[in-house]
Amino acid sequence: MSFDPYDHDLERGMRNRRAILGDAWVDKSVANAHSFNAEFQNFITRYAWHEVWGRPGLDAKTRRVIVLAITAALARWEEFELHCKAALGGGDPATRLTPDEVKEVLIQTAIYAGVPAANTAVSLASKILRELGHELALSPATEAYHPGTGRSARTEAQPGQASIHYTVREPRDRDTPRETIVLSHALGCDVSMWDSLANTLAAEHRVICFDHRGHGQSDSPPGPYTMAGLAEDAARVIEAAAEGRPVIWIGLSMGGMVGQELALARPQLIKALVIANSTSGYDDAARAMWQQRIATIEKSGLDAIADGAMQRWFSEPFRAANPATVARWRRRVVATDPRGYLGACHAVMNLATTDRLPKITAPTLVIAGEVDPGTPVAMSETIVRNVPGAKLAVLPGASHLSVLEQPQAFARAVQTFVDAV
Repeated sequence: MSFDPYDHDLERGMRNRRAILGDAWVDKSVANAHSFNAEFQNFITRYAWHEVWGRPGLDAKTRRVIVLAITAALARWEEFELHCKAALGGGDPATRLTPDEVKEVLIQTAIYAGVPAANTAVSLASKILRELGHELALSPATEAYHPGTGRSARTEAQPGQASIHYTVREPRDRDTPRETIVLSHALGCDVSMWDSLANTLAAEHRVICFDHRGHGQSDSPPGPYTMAGLAEDAARVIEAAAEGRPVIWIGLSMGGMVGQELALARPQLIKALVIANSTSGYDDAARAMWQQRIATIEKSGLDAIADGAMQRWFSEPFRAANPATVARWRRRVVATDPRGYLGACHAVMNLATTDRLPKITAPTLVIAGEVDPGTPVAMSETIVRNVPGAKLAVLPGASHLSVLEQPQAFARAVQTFVDAV
């Protein structure tokens, strides 16, 4: 048997070490090896960089995160600085972390390893970012907000208007947003209905969510409301949060109805339109059902209609598999201001945009839930037939709140559409 002098473990370890720390650091470390530490250098190259970093069970970015968290937790600051600098600007670019990713690691470290350790780590990471050429502009801590929920604000209300609560998520991965997207929720819901989709879209876009009047943290003036009034509320949100520039509107159920009215009344504000699980009008039988719902609420409160809403909102398989989610949304319905809910019921019941839909000029995507009993696929097909150039996407197995029941399929449909606008 021939002798092979090639040391695979050492060479693989050195390959991984260079990929993570970069050639400059490794060349310096190798060049400074001496009689006392050479065996140690050989040891860590084999056992840290090959035996651990070489395992395929976790990707290199995840291993970077683990090292940063552990070295910060144990106050191994020399090692933390080495790996933080490498994570932000060294080694293979495909394995690097963004400043925001490092920030998230350190915020989570504060919870599980203590604020003092994370505080030192944030200070060192800030120093490293400046050394790497990142401009860290002054930003008052009093103006910071949770990126998973957005910055909260309210529209100014003139006499007779409702003050509308809205949130803004700025793009995480871009200096300027590709698009500004407005998300408009369903009857009985609030801005939290959009949390998952909003955070997905906010990677590249500015995302605005708002509570319709009578919902969430918006005002609840006496009803009945009109769809034109709800659309005017939305226009004021766009004027305040998007400086009046045209937006991509994504509305579900009542939010889709408001989007239709807004696209007709204020077309200059709508660049593109997504209408999900919605309709453009009801026949006499359906309006009678809405009138019965209003009467039930007036007599017995929202608790009396909440279980029926859950049956329409979520398919039976979803309700069986996700009882905690269903219970949460039932609580959301019951906690809604009855005056606001009833006011919005009148706006929905009296919706009538079908005959005006051909006047919509914005690119339009209509999303339907395959098993939606509240706004069946046929209602979406009516919208598609009447809006010039509109496209239809039917989500298999989805009921009325399709963005909650089929979030990934909903997000794919939306992102494909937005990318093509």
